[in-house]
Amino acid sequence: MMINETDNKISFLTIITGRNKKDALLTALLDSDIHLINTIYGKGTVKANFLRNALGLVPEENKVVITCISTCVKNEIVLRMLEEKFGFNKPNTGIAFTAPIDKVSY
Repeated sequence: MMINETDNKISFLTIITGRNKKDALLTALLDSDIHLINTIYGKGTVKANFLRNALGLVPEENKVVITCISTCVKNEIVLRMLEEKFGFNKPNTGIAFTAPIDKVSY
């Protein structure tokens, strides 16, 4: 297998979905060889009345936010898996996005 420079670039993957999918998603991520995973239960800080009046939104407290750091190639595979296995290409199932990591200081 040939590895090019793009294969080694890392990115930050964020997945937001219902808490009922958390365990299956974590298993799928570990099966995809992604191990830098953080899980947070979603809850906004804005009061419900503000969201309802300003944007017509109702806060949902049954969400989970899963973040991962992995290579861009693996994150592409995960994004495809989210559509195929978890139906992320259908409305009201979840959202996932990546952000490139260009520089790290430690």
